[in-house]
Amino acid sequence: MAKKKYYVVWNGRKKGIFTTWAECEAQVKGFTGARFKSFPTEAEAKAAFSGGASASSSSKTKSKAKTSSSKKETDVIAEVNWDSISVDVGCRGNPGIVEYKGVHTQTGEILFAHDEIHIGTNNMGEFLAIVHGLAYLKEHGLTKPIYSDSLTAIKWVKQKKAKSTLDRNERTAYIWSLVDRAEKWLQENEYDTPILKWHTEKWGEIKADYGRK
Repeated sequence: MAKKKYYVVWNGRKKGIFTTWAECEAQVKGFTGARFKSFPTEAEAKAAFSGGASASSSSKTKSKAKTSSSKKETDVIAEVNWDSISVDVGCRGNPGIVEYKGVHTQTGEILFAHDEIHIGTNNMGEFLAIVHGLAYLKEHGLTKPIYSDSLTAIKWVKQKKAKSTLDRNERTAYIWSLVDRAEKWLQENEYDTPILKWHTEKWGEIKADYGRK
């Protein structure tokens, strides 16, 4: 019979102490910046939770708990959450013609898309796709992570500002109008959707990929 464990979640959908891995996993799987750990006794879990972090100790029991965190728990964070949205951009030149779409990561079903924009940049398209995904989830009352393979676009969304160097002129007016509207949406709406980096080197091309490489 497996020994009982107590799971402390310092940063997740809900914080607290949980008595099963399933309860803990529900709080941390796909959650950006999740912090959690298992402990062999309730007393240790309570002490660690009240301390706000995994407290160091000379106790052999605590030392063992610190160094032998469940491999299963670590692997979950590193795996793809398939019940999610993946976004990507199709470009012809950069700057150039830009289009984007969002798909369900597991099935590949297209959930939303934007037709070709005459001129823009890859990162601007990724930014628009992520914000479109956030708005889609909010409109449909859904809670799912969003994957993008653009760290720049993810950063822009978190900053609520697309810091593109693309000139504003008559040719770029349309994409800039979309970006301005997306920034306005971010400023006026709250969300707790995890926006995650798609690790192409580990998982292959993102599921919304246009296949133009």
